[in-house]
Amino acid sequence: VQLQASGGGTVQTGGSLRLSCAVSGRTFSGYAIVWFRQAPGKEREFVGGIRWSEGSTYYANSLKGRFTISRDSAKNTVFLQMNSLKPEDTAVYLCAADLGPRASPRFNYWGQGTQVTVSS
Repeated sequence: VQLQASGGGTVQTGGSLRLSCAVSGRTFSGYAIVWFRQAPGKEREFVGGIRWSEGSTYYANSLKGRFTISRDSAKNTVFLQMNSLKPEDTAVYLCAADLGPRASPRFNYWGQGTQVTVSS
């Protein structure tokens, strides 16, 4: 499975961006596609995910209401819509394949990350 994230860029505070994560390779049969982010000098932070089989979504509590995850099943692409962006959202955003809580390693496939910068 290969994942490729794209769509990052620089926006002003209050702006929006939509990131994409293209899933390719063999048919993905894992639990979910998830988004993480990592800001300079900080630990990687979970953003949210979409369960692959049913399409339901879940988010970090702190990001609910501003971030929305969706997918285009025909194109095997997952989107992260980010609204009302704040400077503290500045980070590299990465998508990953979540193979489920019983898998080890659980997150075995990662995209290369895309930079999001929110200017004040």
